[in-house]
Amino acid sequence: MTYTYTTRIYYQDTDAGGIVYHANYLAIAERARTEALREMGAPHAEMVAQFGVMFVVHRVKLHYQRPAKIDEVIRVETEFTGLGGATVTLCQKFMRGADSLAVLEVELGCARVPDGRATRIPRAWAARLKI
Repeated sequence: MTYTYTTRIYYQDTDAGGIVYHANYLAIAERARTEALREMGAPHAEMVAQFGVMFVVHRVKLHYQRPAKIDEVIRVETEFTGLGGATVTLCQKFMRGADSLAVLEVELGCARVPDGRATRIPRAWAARLKI
């Protein structure tokens, strides 16, 4: 299943040339992932409160294809592609109409909140991740 997050590109997202600064793709992707988890019935804050664990970015591969520019409306399509004992993998595509702007391959790890150590995803939570 694909989850769609739509946003406008604001001045704060851009560099001096009016295009999205490369690192800001990661911030936009984070918002899109958070909303996708919420739509799946698995909001991140609830996971922290119930189980004392959180998802952290373990690995990301980002392929820039075309620039996103100030005041454009773009969408991020998030698809969860894999679930392991302690990891979740997903693909996030930045789109402007039919044009692909960037593609992220992301691996999230499950970590304990108190000490940041890796841990298994709670079974009850994994069941909510419709992968």
